[in-house]
Amino acid sequence: MRHVFYSKDILRRLLFSIEIHMMRVIWTFLLYLPQKSVMAEPSICKEPIFESIYFDQAEDLRNFLYYKSGNLKQAEDWVQESFIRLWDNCAKVNLDKARSFLFTVGHNLFLNAVKHDKVVLKFQQQQTHKTSSQETPEYLLEEKEFQAKLQKAISDLSEPQRVVFLMNRIDKKTYKEIAETLGISVKAVEKRMHKALLALRTISKKI
Repeated sequence: MRHVFYSKDILRRLLFSIEIHMMRVIWTFLLYLPQKSVMAEPSICKEPIFESIYFDQAEDLRNFLYYKSGNLKQAEDWVQESFIRLWDNCAKVNLDKARSFLFTVGHNLFLNAVKHDKVVLKFQQQQTHKTSSQETPEYLLEEKEFQAKLQKAISDLSEPQRVVFLMNRIDKKTYKEIAETLGISVKAVEKRMHKALLALRTISKKI
């Protein structure tokens, strides 16, 4: 009988030892798992969050693509396609990477659609002209001719220069904001802007 009791005791100790070992293995495994935040990051797949991204980013993305292509309708189509792709990949894209994803997709759509054709840019003049006695037919004609020359000069800029110039002058973006959007340094933005201004000031010193 003592032999049987001794065997059960050994078995009990062995099982206990196995349990302790398994607990150590599980604890070690959990210890090296990637730590997750207590608060889960908002998912882009949730419609309210996706809609908020659209309202925050759609206009900037449209302007960015319009300045690159000179085609407003095409730019709007690319914006829609960019957001469709973001929705299709919402489970893979973190919220803080949504803007970068959209601009990358939009830029790639532009590159795929536009070869090396010369861009003729037709953007709406943002400045409000003050009504004054100077607005004679001659003045209006000169203004119209100036606007035509300015639009042509802007369309003749290289694409990088044109995008930086319009983002700064039309969208009122700072050099830092432009650099973050384009993924370049502030120095590169300054250089492109400087070259754009040199080219445009052959038309007018007011630019």
